[in-house]
Amino acid sequence: MEAERFDRRSRLNFQPSCPFAKRVSLALLVKSAPCGGCTQLSWGGSALKILLVEDSAIDRHVITQHLKSWGFKVSVATSGTRARKILEGLDAPRLVLLDWMLPDMDGVQLCRDLRNRGANEPYVYVVMVTAREKKNDLLKAMEAGADDYLVKPVDGTELKARLLAGRRIVDLHEQLLVAGEFLRFAATHDPLTGLWNRGEILSFLRRELVRADRERRPLAVVIVDVDHFKKLNDTFGHLAGDSVLKEIGKRLQSGVRVYDGIGRYGGEEFLLVLPGCDLKPATGRAESLRSLVSERPITASSAEVTVTVSLGVTVTLCSSDGNLEEVLQRADAALYDAKARGRNRVETVSKASSAVERHAAEEKSRKRGRSRGREAGSRGKKSA
Repeated sequence: MEAERFDRRSRLNFQPSCPFAKRVSLALLVKSAPCGGCTQLSWGGSALKILLVEDSAIDRHVITQHLKSWGFKVSVATSGTRARKILEGLDAPRLVLLDWMLPDMDGVQLCRDLRNRGANEPYVYVVMVTAREKKNDLLKAMEAGADDYLVKPVDGTELKARLLAGRRIVDLHEQLLVAGEFLRFAATHDPLTGLWNRGEILSFLRRELVRADRERRPLAVVIVDVDHFKKLNDTFGHLAGDSVLKEIGKRLQSGVRVYDGIGRYGGEEFLLVLPGCDLKPATGRAESLRSLVSERPITASSAEVTVTVSLGVTVTLCSSDGNLEEVLQRADAALYDAKARGRNRVETVSKASSAVERHAAEEKSRKRGRSRGREAGSRGKKSA
C-alpha cells in the first residue's frame, strides 16, 4: 500500500516542498518495495531508462536481471567510450550505474566529463559501482561528480533504494527545467496573445538590424494597428476586445515566415520584423496580412465583428538608414499616414517620408536661422 502511494505521488508532480512528501523517508521506500518485489520503477507512465556501464560479464548479468525485474529499460556499455556515445545521443538515459574500472578509462573521468557538459544539458544521476571501499575512494568519486556510491558485490535491496532516490532527483530536475521554461516564456511573451512582448520583439529587431548591416541585406519593419479599437471596446466590452486581439495575433502569425519576428508592440499595435524583405515584397506581404485580418469576421462576445487594420511599412538597408528608434519612427509615420488616408490600408515610408523630411528640413532651417542671428550679432559688435 505504501509503495503504491509512492508510485501514485511520483506520477503526479512530486514536489519536495509538500509537507506530505517531506514525511516520506528513503527507509520507508525501501521497506515498502523490497528487492524481488513487484513494484515497477516507471517515469511518466513508461519504463525509466538506465545505463549500466560494466565490463565484468558476471556483474553485468546480475545487475541487469535486477533492473529488468524492476521495470527499467536497460542500456549496456562495456567501455567508457561507448557509454559517452550513448549519453550524448537523443533521449539518453538519465540514470547511470557506472563501474570505476573500465578498459579504456576509469569511471571517475567519465563522471567528470559528464559534469563538464553545458548547463543546458539534462542532468544525469550517476551511481558509482566499484569494489573500492576506502573512504578516500568515496570522496574522490563524489568530487568527480558522482551522486551516490555502491560497493560490490551489489546488494539488490540497497541498489533499489539508491535508484529510488536517483529517480526522485531526476524527476525534480525535470520539474525545474519545466518551471524555468515557463518563467522564460512568461518573461518574453505577451500573456494575452502568446506572441513576443514589446521587450522581446525590440530585442529581435536590434539583432536583425545588426545582421542586415553586416550582410548588406534589406530589413522591413511593419507596425500594425487595429482600426477603431476603442469603439469596439466601448461597444462590445473589454473581453471582446481581448478576443479580437488574440485572433488578430493568430492571423498575423499564420501569415509570416518562420524566421520573421512578430510581437505585441503595445495596446492594439503589433510589430513585425521581416528580414531580407525590400520595400516592394514587404508592401505585398503587408497587403496580404491586411486581407487576412479583414476577410473573415471575428467572434467576440457572441457577436460577429469585422475588424480591419492599418499598416505602416519601412525598410532599412544598412546602419546609415538610422538606428532602432529612427526606423520605428519611420514605420510609425507610415502608419500615421495610413490612418490619415482612411484606415484599412498599407502605406510605406516612401509616401509617409514627406512629413519626416519636412520636420527635418524645418529643424535644419531653425538651426541655420539661429546661426545667422549669432553671426549678425557678432558683426554688429565689431562695427560698433
